[in-house]
Amino acid sequence: MDVVLLTLAAGQLQVLLLKREREPFAGALALPGGYVHEQEDQDCADAAQRVLRDKLGLQSPYLEQLASFSGPGRDPRGWSVSVAYFALVPALEALPAGAQWRPVDRLPTLPFDHGAIVATALERVRHKSQYSSLPVHLCPEPFTLPQLQAVYEALLGEPINPVSFRRKMEEL
Repeated sequence: MDVVLLTLAAGQLQVLLLKREREPFAGALALPGGYVHEQEDQDCADAAQRVLRDKLGLQSPYLEQLASFSGPGRDPRGWSVSVAYFALVPALEALPAGAQWRPVDRLPTLPFDHGAIVATALERVRHKSQYSSLPVHLCPEPFTLPQLQAVYEALLGEPINPVSFRRKMEEL
């Protein structure tokens, strides 16, 4: 189970990374993740929520299953599978020890296949932002229409006509 937690801070889309405590890749920054606890979790979504709660102390207002990643090369310990999720949150003030936000366009080399998982999440979020109100989950409450437009522009990487944007939001 891996979770791509995204936020918008300083006008940039950022992903939360945690310093790994154990091998393989001890000390490297990686996505928050863990195993499904069959006695505790009803399904993979429960496991993803638990990972966010236990490792980061938060409950995401938006969590979506992204994809499964599998194969013999994704983990040096052997063949493995991960059901990945992405979550969106407004900027957080406090982070647990070993956690840090990193701009998605300047990530270090990530262990396992976490780079591919982040890339897949970015593609999904940017695509869904073109036709949905998904980016609202990156906004603190309350927010203004110009603030929401700035979030869309940061996600899509281009300016948006304010009149067209207002019309689109009214339709959504």
